[in-house]
Amino acid sequence: MSDSHAGLQTTPSQTVGPFFSFGLVWPDGPFVVPEGTPGAVRIGGTVYDGAGAPVPDAVVETWQADPDGRFDHPDDPRGAVRWKDFRGFGRSATDPEGRYSLLTVKPGPLPAAGGGREAPHLNVSVFCRGMLVRLVTRIYFPDEEANAEDPVLTSIEEARRATLIAAIAGSEPPVTRPRGYRFDIHLQGEHETVFFDL
Repeated sequence: MSDSHAGLQTTPSQTVGPFFSFGLVWPDGPFVVPEGTPGAVRIGGTVYDGAGAPVPDAVVETWQADPDGRFDHPDDPRGAVRWKDFRGFGRSATDPEGRYSLLTVKPGPLPAAGGGREAPHLNVSVFCRGMLVRLVTRIYFPDEEANAEDPVLTSIEEARRATLIAAIAGSEPPVTRPRGYRFDIHLQGEHETVFFDL
């Protein structure tokens, strides 16, 4: 390097966005299954920043197995299986109050590496301004006995496991609306959601 460049430093990285609604959102995104699918559940919540304020321009993505614990994907070692109109993938932008919502079905358990089973869960990615990479977490269900034996959930400090378990939100009027689960995502702070380093 010449003397004229000796004092130069690397240009700092830039943060992502905010451009999510322009490039990442599409009308069918929050529908992992079509409206009216028997057994459909709604999963939603609020994305909060480290100060506890809602994040109005985040994107929440989910990837999950079908109710039989199978994937319509060539990487499933048991073979790809298509379950009705299930897509396996969902994407929801947050609204001005930081809320997201997805319509899906509860997944089945999965075989775990080395034997055993993983409890039903959704894999979640969170994208938002100020982050260079996505954050990855999971949503588990509160009414699953299999949670007690899930190798990922049980590897986490017991006091923090609750940040990965959704709360039952109940049915919403009118009665025809699907049962719901609430899962808030805290990016930082006292109630920070557990995120995985992948």
